[in-house]
Amino acid sequence: MKRVIYFILALLALYSTITHATLLNINPETVEAEAWSILDPQSGQVIAEHNSHIKRAPASLTKMMVAYIALKEIKAGHLNKDEVLTATPIVQVVQWDESQMYLKQGEQITVDHLLAGLIVMSANDAAVTLAEKISGSIPQFVERMNKEAKALGMNDTFFQNPAGITMPEHYSSAADLARLGSALVKDVPEYLNYSKQTSFSYNNHFHKATNILLKQDPSVDGMKTGFTKAAGYNLALTASRPTGLYNEPDRRLIVVVLGAKSGLKRAEVAHKLMNIAYTYTRNEVAIKDKQLIAELPVIKSTLKMFKVETKQPQLITTSLYDPALSIDMNTFDQPHQRIMLDTGNGVPQSIEPLQQTQTHMNVEVNEKLLTAPLAQVMKLATINVYQNDRLINSINISDDVNIEEANTFQKFVFWIKSLFGLFSSDSDAVKIYPLQP
Repeated sequence: MKRVIYFILALLALYSTITHATLLNINPETVEAEAWSILDPQSGQVIAEHNSHIKRAPASLTKMMVAYIALKEIKAGHLNKDEVLTATPIVQVVQWDESQMYLKQGEQITVDHLLAGLIVMSANDAAVTLAEKISGSIPQFVERMNKEAKALGMNDTFFQNPAGITMPEHYSSAADLARLGSALVKDVPEYLNYSKQTSFSYNNHFHKATNILLKQDPSVDGMKTGFTKAAGYNLALTASRPTGLYNEPDRRLIVVVLGAKSGLKRAEVAHKLMNIAYTYTRNEVAIKDKQLIAELPVIKSTLKMFKVETKQPQLITTSLYDPALSIDMNTFDQPHQRIMLDTGNGVPQSIEPLQQTQTHMNVEVNEKLLTAPLAQVMKLATINVYQNDRLINSINISDDVNIEEANTFQKFVFWIKSLFGLFSSDSDAVKIYPLQP
């Protein structure tokens, strides 16, 4: 069982990425928000950001974590979305001025309706009801929230309640909330079935979704709005759009905007950031499926070279904008999806996306030699991706290495051959294969 767990962990970590240089140089003084981040969940790369690791009040973006846990429980079979729950006295902790479904103690409601109330209505009574059902109590559920945050690498985050109520030690960051958004669309994409709803009603209480972009842009399908006086106006936004390339899947982006001045402004800023990112970046296949990366020499085994191969394709995100130029958000023409710049003649001209990207990749092997017997998960190589000589991504290649040790007779044969120089010296050298994006 232990070996199975190690193997699963290896597959999950196979292409863990470390984000390096951002791709677009957007002037933060032209972005009307306190903090923001643009993330491509396919590559894991940050396209642009500002104050993205500053700890801020997340407000109701907190409920993204509640939904993440609830949907994981459904996926694991511990909870059923059609299950009918009975509201407990916990709903009485919700104050009259908080967003709610107006649940009453003893009232029956399905998990499905609670999720819709949580995500569309931003209902605090839905949050505490789900929390109590899943963990037995609010403190235990908050502990679960922080455990999940840590597992996702949300290092700027600490939760004190499931609803997003302002508390001294309840905080997150734009980078962490974008990371949580990525986990939602990857691990529990059912979340989008709720977040794309433009309205929801329950017991004669009608609520129109506060994400106004759902009606303005058909590619937008979530994910969460939030507001408190301490937080300002927050928005986690995601969209999925066709790449325009044959046989290529749609491309998804995630934008998180924190501390905008109004609901209208958070939508305007997030939408413009997303449109700039779609226009001036693209995804490229860096590594093909089952691509041979390197061969590592093996000793004390009949296997002479261990092949380091990819298990699935890996995308990288590249910039289609001159890295020397800073982007002024105010120069982006939304209808034409182009940045308009005065190139010297006094007439603004549209800046077209670059057609070619200057990228190259270097392979660094982490093991020079493998000695049998081996039965463990190993990080075998790191692929560093550069654009315009700037490191933009690092991809770790790991595998579950299982190599049997040669038996006594086989070792004797090896010894005899070594006496007569029958082993090629080439077999002792690491072989690295060139990669071209």
